[in-house]
Order: sequence, then structure tokens, then C-alpha cells
Amino acid sequence: MKYSLKNPKLKWVFLIVGFVIIFVFFVEINQIIVQLQQEEQKKIELWANAVSRRARFVEHTTEFFNKAAQEEQLRLQQFVKAHQIILSQPLDAELNFYYDFIVNNKNIPVIITDEFNNIQLSQNIDIPEGQKVLAGSLLKRFSKNPPFEYNVSGMKFKLYYSESSVYTNLKETLKYFTTTFLEDLVNNSVLIPVVITDSTESIVIASGNIAKKDIQGDKLKSTIAEMKDENDVWTINLPEFPNARIFYKHSHLITALQYYPVIFILITIFFVFLVFRLFKAMKKTEETTLWIGMNKETAHQLGTPISALVAWVEYLRLKPENEEVCNEITKDINRLNMITQRFSQIGTNPELLPQNIIPVVQNAMAYLSSRSSKKVNFVLNLPQDTDIVLPINQCLIEWTLENLSKNAIDAMGGIGTLTLDLTEDTKRVFIDVSDTGKGMPKKQFKKVFEAGFTTKERGWGMGLSLAKRIIEEYHHGKIFVKQSTINKGTTFRIVLKKEE
Repeated sequence: MKYSLKNPKLKWVFLIVGFVIIFVFFVEINQIIVQLQQEEQKKIELWANAVSRRARFVEHTTEFFNKAAQEEQLRLQQFVKAHQIILSQPLDAELNFYYDFIVNNKNIPVIITDEFNNIQLSQNIDIPEGQKVLAGSLLKRFSKNPPFEYNVSGMKFKLYYSESSVYTNLKETLKYFTTTFLEDLVNNSVLIPVVITDSTESIVIASGNIAKKDIQGDKLKSTIAEMKDENDVWTINLPEFPNARIFYKHSHLITALQYYPVIFILITIFFVFLVFRLFKAMKKTEETTLWIGMNKETAHQLGTPISALVAWVEYLRLKPENEEVCNEITKDINRLNMITQRFSQIGTNPELLPQNIIPVVQNAMAYLSSRSSKKVNFVLNLPQDTDIVLPINQCLIEWTLENLSKNAIDAMGGIGTLTLDLTEDTKRVFIDVSDTGKGMPKKQFKKVFEAGFTTKERGWGMGLSLAKRIIEEYHHGKIFVKQSTINKGTTFRIVLKKEE
């Protein structure tokens, strides 16, 4: 077996080994990712349990606060009742119980006025000396809650009150618990995205570890729906928001880890593709360098024998009877000089000069026709009475046409019709070279231009590769198989740009 880079089996071995290495590495990476996900999930579970316990504590504190508020309202109602009874009974009636109830109010600030806000009674509040009417800043302080209004013997009374110190302290404690709970919830150490809304899920109370744009407007609904799909929703009673809703989803780390294997595979494929393209480019560069070197060396080696032939021709011309032979030899020497010039221009930037392409095509085909089998019929369809001028290198264009024509003659086995059609539009020139040979399958349309590809037993597979280089790299045009039918023939097309 011949081990080379062109050996298909060896390429498959390299490919399989490469994918095995990638697979093993991917499995190891995936195990690490799974471990990280499990650790992260444990942190989330611990956080969720802690939040759940704190939520229950806040909820119980809220319930206690609400009960204290209800008790305070009940005591005020009883205070009003006691005051009504005292005022409605005779002076000698036994009212010690009701007096004691009023006197024992040591916490709730209370002011009782008549219907004109004249102060009748006050408790647990320092009233400025001389102030007989509930007005000004004092009225403002006691107007935070609506007064209790009641009648006694046709007289109207109002009981104003403000929060007791116990109630105020309890309210501040509840506010502190609620605030710290929300802060701990949204600013969690495991960086979990959290959104807290009211019971309608339309007002955001607090949020953390999530972009503001994701919880604004219509985007809020989709964000909440995404969180519902990942985790259960918690409900908690907050002082100002009963049945508040808590939504959360996995941290950004877990989300990133979920997509990491896919990203890893894509990056690996990209680098494999990059390496493949790099080796292919290196191989092409190596082939190009070798090809250019061979051409240069060929041109150099031809120079010496051509010079010797020129000298021999001049020697033979000394005898008049050799003149005809010398003329024919001179033609072939000129042909060899032109071939040498062609080889020497490969690998350089040949000069492109504006010139009429019609005579260039005619000269190339005339030379080839005179040296080909008489069984090959050459047909040239060229524009008449016009010039088609475009930037070309005459030497290389003739070489390309000769390569295509010789390839067509070989495909016909030396018998058939070779047709060259030259047409144009406003920006391009089209040269079609058609034969009546054996044709080729469509899968070979691109392969025929690869260096080394040939269907001939003794062919080198360089003619069409060289033609492609001349047209596409040097003349910035295109060459391709326009059409081909098995046992009917093939058409090659050359497209050249006109000078702008």
C-alpha cells in the first residue's frame, strides 16, 4: 500500500482518530459540566429552603401585626362605649369600672372633642398650654386615621386617635423584616434571577439578577412564563401586597453550562474545518510552487537547444538548396520560442494588453488545424466586420485554446467536429469550445480542472488545470464545463471581462 495524503484510506484513518479524540474530550468536559450543574442545583435548593423559611416568618409577623391592629381598633371602640356610658349616667351612679377602663389606657394617644372640635378630653398626649381647640399641627397629627363619631344625649362627640408606641414599634419591626427579606431575596449569593410581583402578576415589587428590559412592558409576561416553566411559584402575604408572587429561574451559570456542550462542538467543528482548509491551502501552495518551478526549469532547459538550433539553421542556409528546409525548421524554432515564453510566464504576473481577440483565436486555431488529423473538422463562428478588444496576454490565451482543443480532439479519438463560438455582450466575451466526443458525467465537471486528474492512460492531467489558472488567476475570468452529454460531446466555456 502506498501511504500518501491522497490515499483515501489514510484520510479516513486520520478523520476517525480525530473524532475519537474529540469524543473522549467531550465526554470528560460533559462530566465536569454535570458536576458543576449538580453543585449549582444544591445551592439553589438551599437558597430556596432558606427563602421559604424566611417567607413563613414574615407572613407570621404580618398576621401578628394585623391582629394587633384589630385589637387596637377594638380597644378604641370600647373606649368610646365607656365614654358614652359615663356621660349618659347620673353623677351618683356606680361607674368605677368604666372610669378605670378609660384611665387605664396608657398607650393609645386619644383626644375627644365636641362637634366644633373643642377639646373635651385627652390622654397620652401633651397638648400645648392654652390650646382648647383641636387645630393646626395637632389636628394634622390626629387626622391620619378617621375619628370615631358618636352621640350622647343629643350632643355630638369625636374621638381622635393616633398609633400607640407599641403599634408603631411593631410596624417598624414588620417593615424591617419585610425590607431585609426582599433584599436577601433579590440580592442572593447564588445569583438567581428573581422577580416579585403583586397578585395580578402585573406590578413588579422587587427584582434581582435580571435585566430591567426583561421585566418591563409586555416582556414581563414572557419572562414570568419562562420562570413558571422552570420552577414552582411561591405566594407570600406582604403588608401592602397580599398574595404577592415570587418567581425565579436557574442562575446564568447553569444556563450557560447547558449550552456549553453545543458551543464546544461548534467551536471544535470550526477549528477542524479551519485546520482542514489550512492543510488544503498549504498543499495547494506546495503544488503551485512545484508547478511554477517545473515550468521555469523547462523554459530554462529549452533555451540552450533552441539557441543551438538557430545556429545550425544559419549554417544550413549557406547552401541555397537548403532554404526551404531552413524555413520550415525556423517555423518550429519560433514555435519552441513561443512555448518557452509560455512556460516562463507561469508564476509571474503576465502583462495584459488591450487587443482584438478575434485574430488571436484565428491564429491559434489555424496553427492547431494545420497540425491535426484531417478527420477533425474545425468550425469557427466568429463575429464579422468588428473588433472585440479586451485586456489579454496573447501567448497565454493561445495556449489555453490549444489545451482545450487538444483535449477535445483526444475526446473524439481524432475523428469528429470541433466548433469554436465567440460571442459578446456589453461587459463580457464568451468563447465556447465544443466537440462531438465521448462526453463526461456531471460529477466530473469540476474534477477535470484538478491538477493530476486525467482519463488518458499516458496523460499528466495538467492541461485543463493550467487553462483554469491562466483564465481565472491571470485574466480574472471564468472557465467551466457548460454542458456535456455521454457519447454526444462536451462544451467548455471561457468568460473574459472587457476593459472597463
